[in-house]
Amino acid sequence: MTRTALLAALLLSVGLPRAGVAAETPQGDAGALTPMVQSDSLVFNGVTRSQDGRVFLPFQRQTKDKGIELGEWRDGKAVAYPDDAWNGWKQGDDPAKAFVAVNAIRIGPDGDLWVVDKGAPGMGEAPLPGGPKLVQIDIASNTVRRVYPLQAATTDKSFIDDFRFNGRKVYLTDAGQPGIVVLDLDTGKLRRVLDNHWSTIAQRPLTGQGRVLRDDKGKLLAIHADQLEVSPDGKTFYYQACTGPLYSIETRWLDDETMDDAERAKHVTLFAPTVATGGTAIDADGNIYASDTDALRILKIAPDGSTRTLVQDPRLIWVDAMWIDDDGGLWIPAAQMNRTPAMNGGEASAVKFPTTVYRLQIGAKPVQN
Repeated sequence: MTRTALLAALLLSVGLPRAGVAAETPQGDAGALTPMVQSDSLVFNGVTRSQDGRVFLPFQRQTKDKGIELGEWRDGKAVAYPDDAWNGWKQGDDPAKAFVAVNAIRIGPDGDLWVVDKGAPGMGEAPLPGGPKLVQIDIASNTVRRVYPLQAATTDKSFIDDFRFNGRKVYLTDAGQPGIVVLDLDTGKLRRVLDNHWSTIAQRPLTGQGRVLRDDKGKLLAIHADQLEVSPDGKTFYYQACTGPLYSIETRWLDDETMDDAERAKHVTLFAPTVATGGTAIDADGNIYASDTDALRILKIAPDGSTRTLVQDPRLIWVDAMWIDDDGGLWIPAAQMNRTPAMNGGEASAVKFPTTVYRLQIGAKPVQN
C-alpha cells in the first residue's frame, strides 16, 4: 500500500471529519471548559504554568514594534517578562539581545522558563542575524540564565517554531525550511535532521475554520514541521507539519550523529491521521492531545495511534500550544490566530475579544522530560 493510500485508510478508520467542518454545538466535556486567562486586547499563541502556579504566555504583536512578546499573567493582566528590555525590541535594535518574535515557551524539566524566538519580524520574512535563539530564564530571579543561538542551523527561509526536551537534547521544528534541529545543551552544538523529508513538508495549504489561509501579502500559507512531542520514556519522537498527519521516529535515530538522513528516513512511521493542528500536548501515559483548527475540537490520540474527540466547542478557535498542569488540567489557549492579519490575507484583525485560555480537567499527569 502506498503512503497516500495508507493515510486515506487511516482517515476513514478513525472517522475524522473533512477539513472545513466547524463545530456547531459543544460535545464531550465542553461544559467543563473553565476560563483561566482572558484579555480584551492581547493575542497569545501558547501557555505554560510553573509548579508554584505562575502562568506565562507568548504574545503576537498586532502592531509593528508595539506590545510585548512574552508576559507573566499577574492579577488579570500581562506583565512584560523577564523585563521591559527583553520585550522592547524594534527595527534597528540588536536581535540577539531581545525578543524579536517569540513563538513557543515551556517550563523545562529544570523548572526554568525556556523561550523560542524565531528571530524574524514578520510572517515569511527572513530571520535577522542573531535573531533565532533559545532563551533560558531563571524564574526564581527573573533573569536570563543563558541564550542558545540557533543561527548556525537556520537559513533565510527558516521559522524555528516549537521545541521539546529529551534529557540534555532539545528537538526544535523548522516550519519554514522543513526539518528538525537537534541541540545539545551541554555543548551548544546544532544539527539538522530529516531536512526536506516528506514527513516534515506540509502537503497542503493551512486552513482554519474551513477556510484556506493566506499571509499578510496574500500568499497561501504552508507551515512545515511544527508540532512535536516526546514520549514519556524519551524513546519516541512525534512530529508533523501544521496540517498533519502525525509521524513518529525513535529518538535514537535523531541522536545518532553518524547516521545520514537517507538512512534515518527509513525509520519514519506514520502514527496518526491528524488534520490541521494548532498545537499539542502529551501526558505521562503517552496520550497526545491535538487541536483541530477546522472542526474546533481537541483530539486525544492514544499510544497505539487510535483517536477520539476529547472536547468540541465553537469557542475553541485555533487552539495553539497546550499545557498539562500538575493537577491534571489541560490548559487550552484559544488563540484565534487564523483571524489575525498574518493569517487572514492582511485584512484587518477579526479577532473577537476577549481572547481566552481555558482549562479542562482531564485527570492526567504531565510528562517530566
